[in-house]
Amino acid sequence: MATVSLTGASAEDAATVFALLRSVFPTDRPADDTPEEQPGGRAAVWSAEFEPTQEWAQPVPVSLEGPVSATLQGDYVAVGRLVEALSAAFAVDRQGGASGDQEKEVDLRLGTRE
Repeated sequence: MATVSLTGASAEDAATVFALLRSVFPTDRPADDTPEEQPGGRAAVWSAEFEPTQEWAQPVPVSLEGPVSATLQGDYVAVGRLVEALSAAFAVDRQGGASGDQEKEVDLRLGTRE
């Protein structure tokens, strides 16, 4: 299991990222659960948990309106599969991360593939 948190994005871009991951891996969120803008223009953090399975379908690239910051947290295998799926669909720039005994955190910047 891994948590994906998205920031610095429009609700539409967050929905695009989550829809892509939902099409590849099981999640804790129902299909009709979509991110919504925060009132007053406050910054939002959208998150969902995914269970990256051993076998999964390769996602197709999709477009984003702007860059999206993503933080992935979970066990090493789950985070690795999420990074692999995101890299197949988006331009991914690794911003940093941290590793522990059992868990890994990766900070990514997602954009549209050219």
